[in-house]
Amino acid sequence: MAILSTNPMTGKVEKSFDEYSSAETSSILNSVADAYSTWKLSSLDLRADCLRNLAALLRERADHFAALMAAEMGKPLKSGRAEVLKSATVCDFYADNGASMLASEPKTVDGMKCYVDYAPMGTVLAVMPWNYPVWQVLRIAVPTLMAGNTMVLKHASNVPQCALALDELFRESIFPENVFRTLLIGAGQVENVLKHNSIVGVCLTGSEGAGRKVAAAAGAQLKKSVMELGGSDAFVVLADADLGKASAIGAESRCSNAGQACIAAKRFIVHNDVYDDFVGKLKDHMESVPMGDPLDESTVMGPMASHQFRNDLQVQVDACLKAGGKLVTGGKIPEGEGAFYPSTIITDVPFDSTAGRDEIFGPVALVFRAESEEQAMEMANDSAFGLGGSVWTRDEEKGLKLARQIEAGLVYLNGRVSSRPPLPFGGVKNSGYGRELSTYGIREFVNVKSVCIG
Repeated sequence: MAILSTNPMTGKVEKSFDEYSSAETSSILNSVADAYSTWKLSSLDLRADCLRNLAALLRERADHFAALMAAEMGKPLKSGRAEVLKSATVCDFYADNGASMLASEPKTVDGMKCYVDYAPMGTVLAVMPWNYPVWQVLRIAVPTLMAGNTMVLKHASNVPQCALALDELFRESIFPENVFRTLLIGAGQVENVLKHNSIVGVCLTGSEGAGRKVAAAAGAQLKKSVMELGGSDAFVVLADADLGKASAIGAESRCSNAGQACIAAKRFIVHNDVYDDFVGKLKDHMESVPMGDPLDESTVMGPMASHQFRNDLQVQVDACLKAGGKLVTGGKIPEGEGAFYPSTIITDVPFDSTAGRDEIFGPVALVFRAESEEQAMEMANDSAFGLGGSVWTRDEEKGLKLARQIEAGLVYLNGRVSSRPPLPFGGVKNSGYGRELSTYGIREFVNVKSVCIG
């Protein structure tokens, strides 16, 4: 089967790659397993040096990776560079802090001297998405490698050039050979990879459906899984919120990456007292987002990652309108080249309708009216998802109390939700389980082992 790199600006296939055969995949897995036998014994200082070198290479090649992302999934150059530079910071973070996170912890139990150790386990399979093709990979790969594991990457099939560029990045770094490898395979080979004796676990970032399949396959092999799945983040605007700031950040969150982000404002839940004012301000901000060629430095929002994704989004928008929603702006596929979709606002979608509860993966904001703060919080938590969320109010004490009530893995007060290396990242409910980043992330794929002296 061919794996295609298709430009969303033109719809044309720029490059085609042959999927690795079962034999090629098995050979790579064996090579990575061999590399693990020595990498697991490497010093923490060496691992940190490798990460610092990787960070330096990322900063040197930011333009190269940004151009690949623009060509394969439509990310504007400015956003692509920012993603690569952010990826370098996760290398810095674990180079500086990984050793202390993995340090043996002495304990005294019933008079015995004991230790809690964090030991590597083997090779981890990463099944990664296309929307942040560098950051998503490295935020899981970096702590996993720092812990002494090795990794194989099954990247999204529409970003093969990015996947191979990451493979090359590691080959040209000072990491030992085969500590990290890319598998150019389709989804059909994932289950067989999970069955390989060297694979000890899998981390997946992607849709709820993909997560269920891969988690089930991992469970059948009694192998650990970490799932970062879809989200439908609540953006709760209370009556005393700074509407100027809230509407600006809301539009930025909804339009960033052409709205193709799991962790982004999607359900705007606005107090009745400021509802009309907020919708007006949000409309002004969303309509002013520069949309165009991702290779143009002035572009903020490029095309969606494919024409098919755009068509799927239009189906969702139509369903919202059919359910009773009112179109404030956008909502129609524009004429011309490129898989563009305009920033869109829909109000009055019935809150309990299927259209109003599904995750929308594109620059579309659904705005719901809340009659009270209590109802706003009920609406925020009335969702199958629980990845991120935010609360907007000038009362910090009240806002913090409410933020802690939102059922999600990451909640911001008066700020845009984003993942950062020092903070654990992941979701609850249908948004998945397990954590990436921080101390919690580096300890997901380790053997937490007690050692006692009797």
